[in-house]
Amino acid sequence: MNGLDRRFSVAPMMDWTDRHCRYLHRLLTSRALLFTEMVTSAAVVHGPRERLLGFDQVEQPVALQLGGSDPRELAEATRIATEFGYREINLNVGCPSDRVQSGRFGACLMAEPDLVAECVRAMRDATDVPVTVKCRIGIDDQDTEESLDRFADAMVAAGVEALYVHARKAWLKGLSPKENREIPPLDYPRVHRLAERLRPLPVMINGGIKTIKDAEAHMARLSGVMLGRVAYHDPMLLTLVDERFFGTPKKTIEMRDVMLAMADYAEREIGKGARLNNITRHMLGLANARAGARTFRQILSVDAAKRGAGPEVIMRAFDALEPELQLAV
Repeated sequence: MNGLDRRFSVAPMMDWTDRHCRYLHRLLTSRALLFTEMVTSAAVVHGPRERLLGFDQVEQPVALQLGGSDPRELAEATRIATEFGYREINLNVGCPSDRVQSGRFGACLMAEPDLVAECVRAMRDATDVPVTVKCRIGIDDQDTEESLDRFADAMVAAGVEALYVHARKAWLKGLSPKENREIPPLDYPRVHRLAERLRPLPVMINGGIKTIKDAEAHMARLSGVMLGRVAYHDPMLLTLVDERFFGTPKKTIEMRDVMLAMADYAEREIGKGARLNNITRHMLGLANARAGARTFRQILSVDAAKRGAGPEVIMRAFDALEPELQLAV
């Protein structure tokens, strides 16, 4: 695995997995691989690099996901990103949104495996960290047996170091990004067959995995699992990851300690110009199914958005929970 353990990762999610989100997730799991939200290669090359790529080293291991289809531009973006210390650079070949298609990257590139392979080779030549690809099992009317094997073979020939596969097709016309996460049927056995065929190349599975137990069930056939929205909306499940996937000794993570750490983090970030609600929006699911959770969420969303809101709002939200339910299980 090239020194990077990919047994469990949190998916790249646009507008969600920013550095504030990753800081929170790292408090809950020390071993999971955390991904950035997708950043376009053009933005990295021409935009504000520190704002786009900067992160706290305590978030490590962190992988950057890039979007693009110009090999030279992707190579330059990869070189820049490597200087920031990312542990992996991932190319997005799975996002089905119209905005992404109009820029000729994301899932539409599954129709152009030779171009993606050229991009991967250019990225590999620009860095000494692993270059990986995240894709779907196919798009539109593609035959997922033939087309996925052809795509994967092109990636292997280009030297890709791992594949993350969302076990659904993407329909580029007629379905919204949200519908593309829910309507095309899941085909986990197709990803299992691909992993067996490509072994020992690491293949990780993504899409529709709702619980830690479900994730564990895939591990007999795959190198790793990637969870997205369920990890975001119910972040406390990440407290199970280190023990269940990496074999580290069980550790009880107390809710109070998480909230205190986030309050300290918020104080530092506010001092740099951040708004409190940009941090607390990632914390709304921490108290799911607990008495006082509704008030907890209200404080973190409404009160945190008020002018001058500071880190004390975070601890006020914690105090809204009933005492006997303040410890994480």
